[in-house]
Amino acid sequence: MRWFEKSWNTRQAPVYALAGLVAMLTAGCKKPDPPAAGAQAVPVAVQRVSLTAVPTSDTYVATIKSRRSATLQPQVDGNLTRILVKSGDAVKAGQVLMQIDPLKQVATVQAQQAAEQPLKATFDYNQADIARQEQLYKDGIISKQAYDQAVQSFQNAKAALEAASAQTNTQKEQLAYYQIRAPFAGIVGDIPVHQGDYVSPTTLLTTVDENADLEAYIYIPTERAAQVKIGLPVDLVDEAGTLLAHSSIYFVSPEVDNDLQGILAKAPIPKASERLRNGQIVNARITWGTSQAPTIPVLAVTRIGGQSFVYVAAAQGSGYSAHQVSVTLGEPIGNVYPVQAGLKTGDRLILSGIQFLQEGVPVTPMEGPPPARGGS
Repeated sequence: MRWFEKSWNTRQAPVYALAGLVAMLTAGCKKPDPPAAGAQAVPVAVQRVSLTAVPTSDTYVATIKSRRSATLQPQVDGNLTRILVKSGDAVKAGQVLMQIDPLKQVATVQAQQAAEQPLKATFDYNQADIARQEQLYKDGIISKQAYDQAVQSFQNAKAALEAASAQTNTQKEQLAYYQIRAPFAGIVGDIPVHQGDYVSPTTLLTTVDENADLEAYIYIPTERAAQVKIGLPVDLVDEAGTLLAHSSIYFVSPEVDNDLQGILAKAPIPKASERLRNGQIVNARITWGTSQAPTIPVLAVTRIGGQSFVYVAAAQGSGYSAHQVSVTLGEPIGNVYPVQAGLKTGDRLILSGIQFLQEGVPVTPMEGPPPARGGS
């Protein structure tokens, strides 16, 4: 008998456990009970929703470019014998950055100078001779033909010397190309070459950028072609929305870029910031105008599953209750959001105690800002 009772209890235990689990799940699926009738109303600060001037703007990707940016390539062939700067150095206009081996060109100049010497001697002789021939001709000692021949010899010698001198000067000027100099004051960029490398006119040596005169290149979609114009305000911001610089459009291209199908607009950066550099990618927020729209404080918004919600004090009988409303918001402007849908003017927006509210909770609206939080 005892064995039978023990066996029966063992078989019934899983049944009891399953019944208990079903009861727990059924209780968990029930909706929370609504606030009890006659519950004490929660005092909350509210603000009437009203229309304010909201800027209409769009954000585009912009590239920061320097108005003075140079890519340095040699004009002659040769081996780099010296690199006098490193990436990031600040250089002055005309400062020597690199030296290409000039020995071959020096030899060419010396050879040209040597070839010029006999021509100089011939010129000096003919210059002295023509003075003698002229005097002999005046004295009637030589004929006009002999004098003309002396003049021709002098002119030939002069022309040959001038051509040789010009060639020598050209070769000397070529020597300057063996020194790579900064075209203007700026910052040295990357240096992909090394001392001893053989370079040619197609070799990229480095870049020099002036970081004090920057402008933003903004490509605006053609759909905005009718609205884009000179003078529109532009805010340059980073990914977090932090303002980097404020400017305005001062150039609009008359043509559409074939590759991007956009219209190039430029905005100067009044003061170069340490956070803005040549080639940097930022966001450009262009303001097209202003329109009247409701705005709500950022702190009044809660997000659930990626959707924005606010609480309003809705009239219920002789009092008010909290009512959760889904809203569609625009880009934040300072500490407020423009409301695109979900609220209307006159709604009582709840500003305080939002974390303690739920749908239908009785509230007592108090016009004005939310009370300051004191230390506990």
